Amino acid sequence: MAKEITYEEIVRNLKNRVYSPVYFLMGEEDYYIDRISDYIMDTVLSEVEKEFNLTVLYGADTDMAGVINAAKRYPMMSEHQVIVVKEAQGLKGMEDLVYYLQKPLLSTILVFCYKHGTLDRRKKITAEIEKTGVLFESKKLKDTQLPGFISSFLKRKKVEIEPKASEMIAEFVGTDLNRLAGELEKLIITLPPGVTRITPEQIERNIGISKDYNNFELRSALIEKDVLKANRIVKYFNDNPKNNPLQLTLAVLFNFFSNLMLAYYAPEKTEQGIAAQLGLRSPWQSREYMAAMRRYKGIKVMQIIEAIRTCDAKSKGIDNSSMSDGDLLKELVYVILH
Repeated sequence: MAKEITYEEIVRNLKNRVYSPVYFLMGEEDYYIDRISDYIMDTVLSEVEKEFNLTVLYGADTDMAGVINAAKRYPMMSEHQVIVVKEAQGLKGMEDLVYYLQKPLLSTILVFCYKHGTLDRRKKITAEIEKTGVLFESKKLKDTQLPGFISSFLKRKKVEIEPKASEMIAEFVGTDLNRLAGELEKLIITLPPGVTRITPEQIERNIGISKDYNNFELRSALIEKDVLKANRIVKYFNDNPKNNPLQLTLAVLFNFFSNLMLAYYAPEKTEQGIAAQLGLRSPWQSREYMAAMRRYKGIKVMQIIEAIRTCDAKSKGIDNSSMSDGDLLKELVYVILH
């Protein structure tokens, strides 16, 4: 199988005006599909050229025969025409694209936005797309990849972010990259003139996450087995349930302790070894896991994972008639620390 092309490689080629006749953008993560298709629509043609040479179609309103007919037209007073097929997952006759790919019109840039799914890579159509154009799969990022996304996004805007601030916003927003990018844009706008570094204080002020009482700090308290700090955070969460929903806290804890369980199986118990085992972007991200491994034995971690699952079930009303979310979290934290 051919090496998968990355988002960065596609954008680099587009910036250098190196175009492919077909871009098939597919996958579960909307963010990269939207960014690539928007970039093509915004930059290939001038505003005057767009009048006659930019066509946007929708999969539910056309079929592949209609798309191919449009693609076979020559541009008017322009080097290229751009055709974007949105919601291409609803397009009928997808296999017919194979015939067009055998002799595509090089003046046409044909873009398919195929969201929430992928083509079967065993079929002829995927091989033909890879041979003639660009086949890109936009995959959902893992939680551990979010700090890397945040720093890369901000670097393009010439802004830095402190590690704790990055963790806070990643845990608050989660893996919805469009929403995450929106929150980062808001933070950039609120930076005072001449300031190019985002701090936890700015996130607390502008997004409403407490810099001292959040899931990141609760996780740190549990790693350090700091009973007093952990209980203070649990009380704050109980007093402010709207900003600190139990389900989000459980997701953060389950993700951490599940990864901690995997860390025990790392061939090398070093920062680099654990980073490789967990697929972390940077070795420094494995320091928390190393600290937790010193304080929690493998058998205890298995019990904690089971306790988180039980807490999740109780929060949904299973085998629980009276305990509030605050009481459930208090009970869970007690089990983890003792």
